[in-house]
Amino acid sequence: MSKSRTSVFFFLFLFSLSSVQSIPPSSDIIALQAFKAAIKPSSISSYSCLGSWNFTTDPCSVPRVTHFTCGLSCSSGNRVTELTLDPAGYTGTLSPLISKLTQLVTLDLQNNNFYGPIPSSLSSLPNLKNLVLRLNSFSGSVPPSLTSLKSLLSLDLSHNLISGLPNSMNELTSLRRLDLSYNKLTGSLPKLPPNLLELAAKANSLSGSLLKSSFYGLNQLEVVELSENSLFGTIEPWFFQLPSLQQIDMANNSFTLVEISKVVNLNSDLVAVDLGFNEIEGYLPVNFAIFPRLSSLSLRYNKFRGPIPLQYSKKATLKRLYLDGNFLNGSPPAGFFGRETSVTGSLGDNCLQKCPISSQLCLKSQKSTSICQQAYGGKPKS
Repeated sequence: MSKSRTSVFFFLFLFSLSSVQSIPPSSDIIALQAFKAAIKPSSISSYSCLGSWNFTTDPCSVPRVTHFTCGLSCSSGNRVTELTLDPAGYTGTLSPLISKLTQLVTLDLQNNNFYGPIPSSLSSLPNLKNLVLRLNSFSGSVPPSLTSLKSLLSLDLSHNLISGLPNSMNELTSLRRLDLSYNKLTGSLPKLPPNLLELAAKANSLSGSLLKSSFYGLNQLEVVELSENSLFGTIEPWFFQLPSLQQIDMANNSFTLVEISKVVNLNSDLVAVDLGFNEIEGYLPVNFAIFPRLSSLSLRYNKFRGPIPLQYSKKATLKRLYLDGNFLNGSPPAGFFGRETSVTGSLGDNCLQKCPISSQLCLKSQKSTSICQQAYGGKPKS
């Protein structure tokens, strides 16, 4: 065979080899086919992302003119790294074979009609950083195997039917954002991931008291959203001493007492606290005024009594104050009504005297005399 013909064959061999290498491996293709097959065809419209998934062509080929026009992204090595569906009302289950997409970094199925359990096989996605399943109908417990996802940064399971969490949640050591809001969770929170920045579990059926063990070591936690649950008991001083806290929303629960230490971190970044619509009794916690950056405080619709602390009116950073719906008495501090005050909110629906109706804070009327007398152990006037 001549040297020229040998060169031609060698060139064709290299060309064919490079062509094969540019196609995603069969495992990726199998995973994508199984993923689509688990979705009811009647829910896949022709104009949707999945409607363009035609496996006669390479899913990673570009430009994507007619097939695979959206829904996935690939790496330079032609591995599927992102699967992000459009909110087209896809109905079906999540195929366990999704685990074959071993280079997947983002899985985002939000705002569709997926149902059934979250596959435990997701634990085989070592590079997964973002898992977004919000606004679907996934049910059952989060598989314990998912806590082996050491690269996971963000987990959003909100607006589903999730009923349980594994006790090993703290093993998600890279997790920064966790949203479990609007599910069917009950009982107490497990020990939480140590590097969490944001925790949201609003509108579940969580119960019991806040456990220090759940929050132990969460030195980077900035946002806690636990409103609309059935939590009760005392909010203890340790909670407000979490060093990085900025926003707390635990409104609409059944807490009965709040305790704040006189020793407050003077570098605290706490700016907003909402404990409204609970059953908290006693006097208003004076020590809220110690937090150097606190700008918004809501303690509305609880069972607080006694006077409004003078320290509240002297706190320059405080811009929003909602104390309405309690049994506060006496005269509100005059500092709230000076020309230079910029505090908005409400002091209404209490037992206050001399709350000037010219102030926006006093627009809502106070409780009747008979209700206030009953609250303070007196007899209502006949």
